[in-house]
Amino acid sequence: MRKLISSSETVFPYVASIFHGRGLDSHAYKHSLDADHRVYINLGTEKIYCLPENYEINDPSLDDIRHVLNPRFSLDQVLQLDDRNMLDGSDYRRGIMGLNNLKGTDLVNVVIQSLMRVTPLRNFFLIHENYKDCKSLLVQSFGELTRKIWRNARKFKGQVSPREFMQVVTDASNNRFCIGVQSDPADFMSWFLKTLHTELISCSKAKTTSSIIHECFQGEMAVVKDTHDRDGVKANNMVNAETSRMPFLMLGLDLPPLLLSKDAIPQVSLFNILQKIDGMRYRVTRLPKYLILHLRRFTKNDFFVEKNTTLVNFPVKNLHLKDHMMLPTPKEEERLCSKYDLVANVVHDGKPDDGTYKAFVRRKSEESWYLMQDLHVAETQPQMVALSETYLQIYEQQ
Repeated sequence: MRKLISSSETVFPYVASIFHGRGLDSHAYKHSLDADHRVYINLGTEKIYCLPENYEINDPSLDDIRHVLNPRFSLDQVLQLDDRNMLDGSDYRRGIMGLNNLKGTDLVNVVIQSLMRVTPLRNFFLIHENYKDCKSLLVQSFGELTRKIWRNARKFKGQVSPREFMQVVTDASNNRFCIGVQSDPADFMSWFLKTLHTELISCSKAKTTSSIIHECFQGEMAVVKDTHDRDGVKANNMVNAETSRMPFLMLGLDLPPLLLSKDAIPQVSLFNILQKIDGMRYRVTRLPKYLILHLRRFTKNDFFVEKNTTLVNFPVKNLHLKDHMMLPTPKEEERLCSKYDLVANVVHDGKPDDGTYKAFVRRKSEESWYLMQDLHVAETQPQMVALSETYLQIYEQQ
């Protein structure tokens, strides 16, 4: 895959492979004479040269450019990312970085912004040594995007273009998710997490079926189904049931039917929606560290897509699942962690066919909330988080 040298949305017609080498017959050497462009960086070694004189430039001021090209983090730096101030004492807020909308990629942007609030996932991909030997372009491009979002951008633009990441996603998804085609962020979230897990497993040297994806998001649910005899009649007129256990990365929740009323805005409590997991047909047998909820707002038929505009009331802190759904009984001397705090909330604005997505994300160090809509980034009040038509949520276990 070739890297494009780009700035914001302007992509210059220079491709790294064109300027291969720096000898007398190289394109870089000829270009330095024709265009009077003198300074070049080797994208592999990150050494910087002056052409046509062909000498290496050793200047500490160029380290900032290297850091933008390929941000690096030590374990100590990663562990201090959630401190209120930066390592040098300044008050720059890392991780609060806008993403370019490449035409219809707002759905990808909100998913990426939400996943950046999952601390173990973020930390894993910030340290390149965790996956440097992985041949998966999806793993490498997501890691690079993660490092660029969390880099120190004080001296550079406070935005990142996900173009290279989207090119990899387009290829990996067989054009299911691509620039210029509006899709569903819940579909993308599901596909991305499953594919990323598979790629990480295939790259792992250890024989394991787990990954950072499952460590963060995988829970388990028991599904109870009635059993029937061969004639389709319940055996002996008795209710027999069989239980199957199913792992999940995301819980899909149905909204109540939309009631047409001119007098009031339809509203429902998240607790009422969770009551479907009542222990009769569905029962959560293992809670994940990070719980992803998908509020199913859209229904499709042969002609069009309908949107349920019901507002969902939910807590930003202290979502206590034990009070609203059947949960497993903890073993002796084991504590059941069923309290969650919201870290990301994706909402949909507008009509089903031409609406937009935006994300509210929490900055943990100062308990503040930010509205992230492509390049638009603004601090907001916690009370504003629950006033829109929520579609995807990520809750963090306390």
